[in-house]
Amino acid sequence: MFPPNALSQIALIGMGGFLGSISRFYLSGVVHRIIPHLSFPLGTLAVNVLGCFLIGLLYGLADTRQFFGDEVRLFLVIGVFGGFTTFSTFGYETLALLRDAEFTLAVLSVLMHLVAGLGAVWVGDSLGRVG
Repeated sequence: MFPPNALSQIALIGMGGFLGSISRFYLSGVVHRIIPHLSFPLGTLAVNVLGCFLIGLLYGLADTRQFFGDEVRLFLVIGVFGGFTTFSTFGYETLALLRDAEFTLAVLSVLMHLVAGLGAVWVGDSLGRVG
């Protein structure tokens, strides 16, 4: 079904995703325990901002210093940070578009993520409430 190398890649991503998801749950909970009476989703914001910082740091190290290879990239960037927050990937991809002077595509991506994402949540929520 999968080539042998793909199975090891899937395993790396899965292990990283496991750790990232647990980390997201833990960090978000810590933030809400520190500031319990705030109705703003500060835990989610903290996770997203930290994830964006870390993915930016790792890509910066990878691009300038060839800091890690493909296996580590799969484990950390796709696995851990993918499980931690996909918002970090969105942030990096938008920065890459801006860096490549693809301003129209960058703005279009941001708008599409916001409009389509919020719209999909609304449609899903509406469908979930039917009947």
